[in-house]
Amino acid sequence: MVAAAELDATRNNWNVVIAVVDDGGHLIYLQRMDGTQHGSIDVAIGKAKTSIAFKRPTKLYDDFAKTRPSLLSLTDFTLIEGGVPVTVGDQIIGAIGVSGVTSQQDAQIAEAGLAVLENQ
Repeated sequence: MVAAAELDATRNNWNVVIAVVDDGGHLIYLQRMDGTQHGSIDVAIGKAKTSIAFKRPTKLYDDFAKTRPSLLSLTDFTLIEGGVPVTVGDQIIGAIGVSGVTSQQDAQIAEAGLAVLENQ
């Protein structure tokens, strides 16, 4: 999954951080590609943790925050597109978060990683 996400980023010449958390929100994998700003580390982890906390893609909360700015006061959550739950069958087993380029591009990379699981 992470290799597929990194491949998508590499093909597009995007330097990103890829974070994976388990179903409890614990970090189990972190990859910082060469040239990626270190600030993206916490953002990628935050996206993954937010996605698993609510069991939904962070894009949903990114969209909500545009019309409900009070959501931005939630300090423990990263309400930016680029975090997606990882599902096997009907069970959510974790989440992947990506940061380093635009939020839409981050989400594209995360989805590329998930596509590998769907094809198995």
